[in-house]
Amino acid sequence: MKIKHENPKENKYVPAAEFYSQIIDSLQDYSIFTLDNEFNINSWSTSSAKIFGYETEEVIGKPFDIIFTEEDIKIGIPKKEIETALKEGRATDNRWHIVKDRSVFYAYGVVFPLIGSDGDLLGYVKILRDLTERKKSEDAIKKYIKDLEDLNSHKESVLAILSHDLRSPLATIIQSAEYLKEYIQTMEPDEIQELLDGLHKASLDELEMLDYLVEWARIKYASDVFSPTKIKLTEYINKVFETLNETASLNTIILHQEIESDTSVFADDKMLISIIQNIVSNAIKHTGKGGTITVSAKTKDDKIIIQVKDTGVGMTKKIMENLFKPQMKTLSEARKNNKGAGIGLLLVKGFLEKNGGEIWVESIDGQKPKTSGGLQQCVCSI
Repeated sequence: MKIKHENPKENKYVPAAEFYSQIIDSLQDYSIFTLDNEFNINSWSTSSAKIFGYETEEVIGKPFDIIFTEEDIKIGIPKKEIETALKEGRATDNRWHIVKDRSVFYAYGVVFPLIGSDGDLLGYVKILRDLTERKKSEDAIKKYIKDLEDLNSHKESVLAILSHDLRSPLATIIQSAEYLKEYIQTMEPDEIQELLDGLHKASLDELEMLDYLVEWARIKYASDVFSPTKIKLTEYINKVFETLNETASLNTIILHQEIESDTSVFADDKMLISIIQNIVSNAIKHTGKGGTITVSAKTKDDKIIIQVKDTGVGMTKKIMENLFKPQMKTLSEARKNNKGAGIGLLLVKGFLEKNGGEIWVESIDGQKPKTSGGLQQCVCSI
């Protein structure tokens, strides 16, 4: 095929290959290249070199896989694209691709078979369009919407706790104090002591819950107090063990750590000790007498995975799903059964997210341990 100029003074023809080559190279936002039947790259446009960073001589003969992330290669995405293209005439997708310097970009892609005039399969054509900026904008909008939803949920949770889990016990404290004030002259000493002990405990529980609520609100609104530094993890585990050792000993629970002495994390020190203390304290409450709580840590990628394992009875799937969500009824029942308010885990989740971490639970429902290796595991990464 040749393209004829309309200018009668220049009755010349442009070869088809040159014509299409110039068009392809003019599409600067698109990477266009071809593959042979062995899925090796055999042509490479100027825009491909610009987008991927590979010059033509560097990439010719290289396998198709070179533009895909390791994760996509492991699950066979390149092969699936070719199979779909052969079956349906084309394959399209939106995914992350990798460039020469190992950075990634998000692109819309299409691949289709290249068929010759005699019907033979000559290879494949791959076209990519860089959508990274659009993807970033979409992700930013999604994050903004999620932040608004979280903020609204947080506001409702705080109001629920204030109106129910703080107000109701306070009303009971006031009633008990009024009863003592009115009838103290006629009450027996043992009865007075029992009532005072109850008032004291209820007041401490109320103060503890209020402290948790203040801390929880602090991580949402007081970002200026966040001050991460490099922290030696074992020192903070030992501090928590020293604080909780007496409580654990009362139930003959062993606190044990399996962390290398040089393990460090980059986190806010006050938040870190609150995270560890809340998780271990929660494990003590749900571990039977003679049980063991083990804290261990391992490095994965650029994160430290901290595991708190106890030998308590496992949790149901429903409990695990709601473990880090504020629910008024659950909190009220927990306090009534003397199992803690439940806000400690919400505080842990908030602090971990502030430090760029996350938390999850692994458990086997209802089973009692046969060995010292526990069935409930609270795992977090920092």
